[in-house]
Amino acid sequence: MCVLVLSFFVIAGLDRVTAAPPAKPPPAAVARIGTKPAVKLVAKPAPKDLPVITYERVPSGFPADPEQTDVAPITEGVHPTRRLPLYDAPGGTPRAFLPPDIRGVRVTVPIVEREPGWVAVLLPSVNRRIGWLPATGWRSRSLRDQLVVRLQRHELAWLHDGVRRESWTVATGSDRTPTPLGRTFVLGRTGTEGSAYGGLDALVLGAVPDDRDAVAPGLRGAHTGIHSWHSPSAFGRSVSNGCVRVPRDGQRTLLDHVGPGTPVVVLD
Repeated sequence: MCVLVLSFFVIAGLDRVTAAPPAKPPPAAVARIGTKPAVKLVAKPAPKDLPVITYERVPSGFPADPEQTDVAPITEGVHPTRRLPLYDAPGGTPRAFLPPDIRGVRVTVPIVEREPGWVAVLLPSVNRRIGWLPATGWRSRSLRDQLVVRLQRHELAWLHDGVRRESWTVATGSDRTPTPLGRTFVLGRTGTEGSAYGGLDALVLGAVPDDRDAVAPGLRGAHTGIHSWHSPSAFGRSVSNGCVRVPRDGQRTLLDHVGPGTPVVVLD
């Protein structure tokens, strides 16, 4: 089991006798340059019966992440202090509530874009989608770590403050059950059962299987994860149900340093 449940300016030298003074632009032209103020869009009231994002599903209507393969460090996350309505654009339509916790785990989602009075965050329980939040009703959290998975190399790298600290050869999803591409994040951690996981907790990601029907029925409501694996023969291969299998020492390092909200980028 490998899917987890939880401008340019030139001055020319001119002869003083023949040079004419530079022409001044008309006042109207000057007035048009840089005078348009930034518009702060107001959030529409959200219906009380708006659906809540759960571990299993996210309502449709949210836009795609415009920078799915961006590996620039994300340094700030959002922890909602109450149920917050998520919008499909700044000043747009509210589509769902983002809860403060999911299955008992405090939710922290990375901020990936900003507009006046708004922030865009990565969503849990759906792949490569973002939602917009008004800049109120949540607490900011510093994010210093980042995980980058490169599928062709079968490599997972851990970066801290943008500096590469460690990397491991890992196992990734098979052709039928691939590890979902794009940006996601660590939703939380969960215990594991059985010797296959080496007795270590797993990191549950916000990502879910791209094709839920491709995995076993018992895993269709699950999330992708990062976990230890008992057999070294799996590393360097595409053999999992979508999860990233890591050597035990690597998983211990991740568990010691990586917390909820940590951005994860999966590249081909």
